[in-house]
Formats: sequence, structure tokens, C-alpha cells
Amino acid sequence: MNNTKPGKRGDAEASGTQVQSVDRALTILEYLAQHGSSGVTEIARSLDVHKSTAFRLVTALENRQLVEQEEERGKYRLGFGLIRLAGATSAQLDLTKEGRPVCVRLAGEFGETVNIALLDSGSAVNITQEHGASVVGTRNWLGKRTPLHATSSGKVLLAWAPDGTTAELMRDGLEVYTERTVTDGTALFAELDEVRDRGWASCSEELELGLNSVAAPIFGADGEVVAAVSVSGPSYRLTTEDFGEVAVRLLAGASEISTRVGYFPRT
Repeated sequence: MNNTKPGKRGDAEASGTQVQSVDRALTILEYLAQHGSSGVTEIARSLDVHKSTAFRLVTALENRQLVEQEEERGKYRLGFGLIRLAGATSAQLDLTKEGRPVCVRLAGEFGETVNIALLDSGSAVNITQEHGASVVGTRNWLGKRTPLHATSSGKVLLAWAPDGTTAELMRDGLEVYTERTVTDGTALFAELDEVRDRGWASCSEELELGLNSVAAPIFGADGEVVAAVSVSGPSYRLTTEDFGEVAVRLLAGASEISTRVGYFPRT
């Protein structure tokens, strides 16, 4: 007796076909990387598939600008879309490399934990972390996803995020972490306006009771905010009264990182 539920086999077959297509598309990119350029016939032969199949795959890659056709030759080569993808990875690597010495210095100055965070799929993700001498219980934030509305880094990233990012975040509701977490949309929008006006963000026990933080924006070569650098520590050491003074020093550090990754403000 066949106990397979209706549609299950078809779903599995469709999934297998999709995986095979992705594998073949990646093989085309590797083939072109090795050979420089090639026609559809040669690509089909290398994949051991019909020419029409190879053409469909190449067309899909061309639509994403991952390959491009050479003028009047009918051959394809790698496209500039790959440079865009590589650039995103390179930018993150540059931030980690160029930001670390500044974070080490700031962690030494403040005696607290300093992080660099990026915006990723509705969260702030920490890519660099340095601990100051005052840090006893080491909390590892590296690689962790943290909420945008309940962290200083997240508020910086939200303040300069593309239009609609905050509204989209609020559609699913803002999660409560402590009694201090900002969950009212009007209040959050007002705070983000303030962040843009003064140039930095703060968080007072909004993610965890007893934890405060201040963050400043890092600008990329194109003048857009690409990350946030923050300092965090226990509320009895990093007090709300200290936020303004901390922000001044943190902004200087953020400016140095921005310059290191290619940002030069217009005068």
C-alpha cells in the first residue's frame, strides 16, 4: 500500500529539481571563472545537459547580473552582480579589520564592552567585540542577533535605515524585554527623530535590567550608515548621567572607523 500523502512526492520532486538547478547555476559560475567566457553550447556540454536547459540557467543568471553577454560574440562571462555581492562581504570584512583597533582603544578608555553591529533582516548583528578592564563576567555578544528597538546600536541602525523599515518592524509588534522597553510606535518614532538630530542613541535597561549602552553611527564610502559602534556596561557604572560625555568620545571613535572604511564628509 502506498501511504504517501497526496502532493508529498510532487513537493519532494519539485524541491529536488530546484536544488539541482541551483547546483547547476553555481557550476556555471565556477566554469566561467575558470574559462573567462564561453558559449551556451560549451556550457551545456560541461554540465551534460541539453542546450535549452543551459540557456534557461544562463538567462536566469543574466537577469541577476551574475553573468553578462559579450558584445557580438554570443559568449557569456561573469557579470558585475558578483562584484556587488563580493563588495558586501568585503565591506563587512573591512569593518571588522578597520574597526577592531578603534574598538580596542575605546574599550580601554571606557573599561567596558565595545561592539560594532550591522543591520540584518530586522535585527542588529554584532560582528566585532572588545572588552574593557572593568568587565568581570564576560558576556559574548559576537554574532548574536539583538532587537533593533531595545538596543542603542539597533536604534542607530533604525534611525538611518531605509524608509519603511521601522513600520515593517512594528507590524509584528515590538517585543517587551523589560518594563523599560519602548513598545509604543509613536514613542519609538519620536526617539528615532531625536537620535538623528543629536547623532547618537542610548538604551537604559531596555534589553536587560542593569544594562545600559550608547551607540554612534558608522558611515560608509557612499555616505550611508553601514553600522553602529556601541559601548555597554552595568547601569551603576555606565549611568544615564554619563551618556552625553560617553557619546562625545564614542562619536569620535565612530568618525575614525568611518574614515578607515572610506568615508570622507563633504565640506
